[in-house]
Amino acid sequence: MAKDKPARSQGVVGSRQKAPAPVVARDDPARADVAALLAFHHAQMLRWSPPDKVHVLPASCLSADDVSFFSARVGGTLAGFGALREIEAGHGEIKSMRVDPAFLGTGVGEAILLHILEAARAAGLARLSLETGRPEPFLPAQRLYEKHGFAPCRPFGDYVDDGFSMCMTRAL
Repeated sequence: MAKDKPARSQGVVGSRQKAPAPVVARDDPARADVAALLAFHHAQMLRWSPPDKVHVLPASCLSADDVSFFSARVGGTLAGFGALREIEAGHGEIKSMRVDPAFLGTGVGEAILLHILEAARAAGLARLSLETGRPEPFLPAQRLYEKHGFAPCRPFGDYVDDGFSMCMTRAL
């Protein structure tokens, strides 16, 4: 498997084409196709981030009781994933948002984010936060979060104000 791209099945939608609406649902982060995209996600975070700023959760942590893991599939093909973790009473965190490169620009990331927002509301959370990077490779993610009401905030949890990481939050 190439280091820059996860394994693909045939018939995948090309980048920037309008894909059919993704189906977002609970999934198992240990599932083979998810594990491959999770490995790609980790490799990309190591590519664009200092090693001590990579906060990718392994599949075992994404399967924990306090985490809800969701995948987005288009025609049965994995298109992306994201997770919701309750970090304290009433406060959740978005973890491990990733869209497969073949589906970038097709609305998959937004579908995952909207699903996580609904899951957070359904769980009775009052606030949802996240951490992302500040450099250019993270700008599309920042824009997506801003579009859906997230605003920069002070670091939360174990995150620190270090000039690389950017924390964002919104009330639900």
